[in-house]
Amino acid sequence: MNESELRALLAQVKQGTIPQDLAFDQILGALRDAPYENLDFARVDHHRAVRLGMPEVVFGQGKTPSQIAIIADRIVQRGHTLLVTRATPEAWDAVQKVIPNATFHESARAIVLRQGDAPRTTGNVLVVSAGTSDLPVAEEAVVSADAMGNCVERLYDVGVAGLHRLLDSRNRLDAARVIIVVAGMEGALPSVVGGLVSVPVIAVPTSVGYGASFGGLAALLGMLNSCASGLAVVNIDNGFGAAALATRILASRP
Repeated sequence: MNESELRALLAQVKQGTIPQDLAFDQILGALRDAPYENLDFARVDHHRAVRLGMPEVVFGQGKTPSQIAIIADRIVQRGHTLLVTRATPEAWDAVQKVIPNATFHESARAIVLRQGDAPRTTGNVLVVSAGTSDLPVAEEAVVSADAMGNCVERLYDVGVAGLHRLLDSRNRLDAARVIIVVAGMEGALPSVVGGLVSVPVIAVPTSVGYGASFGGLAALLGMLNSCASGLAVVNIDNGFGAAALATRILASRP
């Protein structure tokens, strides 16, 4: 039983359309279910949505297409929203055979099937990218945030090499409730955005850049040393992590 099902059941009890004893039995049965399902190669956490407000997410990298398909099938059968990150076309082929109504977002490398356990949050998440080369990470953030129940907008290719492009969209920055800023190279854009807005800003360094960017380390260190107060920084190329943090921020705000 997920959160939306539990709320619906309690609403039925309140309205008198279902006996209290029957509802009690259903809730008790859900509590008796194992919190995770042991597949030998993986233990699928079916109670994560109840604890954290978002269901189990599958990190596809390092898993075989068959393993991903089996895990995805178990998640969907329990009524949870499916999100597979770092998914390959081969993984998508395997998942599509068991979940034909899922969607593959190739640019984000993500497989998604949204179901009833991720209610929409209030307010919007604006995903900002410094350059076009940062789009795979930015799209992972967009697709992940949408799957988690957020309203998401994009603002791409507005890096500091042409700052007027960002300033021309100042009204969109001001309208956002949370902003995710994705940047490689020296990673300067989150500091600029953080100095313009009053809402939470989440910085995502990417591995984009020439040799001295050290696979995103230069951007990461630049963001960690930002002079913009209150900037949150996630790991290199971690668009999913930024989306998860944005979701928690919005879920905690009225």
